[in-house]
Amino acid sequence: MKNFDNSYLTENIRYIAGTDEAGRGPLAGPVVAAAVIFKPDIYIEGVNDSKQLTEKERENLLPQILQKCLTCSVSVISHIQIERINILQASLLAMTISVDRLKVKPDLILVDGNKGLNCHIHSLPIIKGDSKSFAVASASIIAKVARDRIMKRLHLYYPHYNWFNNKGYGTVEHIVAIKKYGPCPLHRTSFLRNIMFKLNSQRLEFETEQ
Repeated sequence: MKNFDNSYLTENIRYIAGTDEAGRGPLAGPVVAAAVIFKPDIYIEGVNDSKQLTEKERENLLPQILQKCLTCSVSVISHIQIERINILQASLLAMTISVDRLKVKPDLILVDGNKGLNCHIHSLPIIKGDSKSFAVASASIIAKVARDRIMKRLHLYYPHYNWFNNKGYGTVEHIVAIKKYGPCPLHRTSFLRNIMFKLNSQRLEFETEQ
């Protein structure tokens, strides 16, 4: 993974940032992005796509990443903004803000996915970048840990959805809780349309039978 990043180094490209997001798929909560830059000789054993790591592995890797990186940053886009501009644009915005917040400006940005960023620095989309690029994988870990911690805190306010464990993703348990208690203010309304449509249809059928 480190060799992948270093293959882009040239006389004009000294600092390479990797950026990724966490939280595109959940039914509730924000999308979180991170950006990070490492010196070319820095490597951390175990860094990989955050989805391939356990929560404990990500938590153990995070302090090493923060200690050894040249600079890193995190940005959070709320569920309200996601509803306004859609999840794709919210994810790209989060990654762009993360890059803009870096204390060291990169010469190249490696972006997880198939879309570049709308910024003055050249960005290169890398499909499955979090499994190819050391910097992107590190960013995915930072973003994932940050978002998981946010959802664990929000769990305290809405414990019946069990966000502590499902982090807002559409697990069976989460969907059952939504059907039982209804959505809360932190749910992404557009993500719940199918669920709520089925629920309303079931209620209508029940009322018709009475």
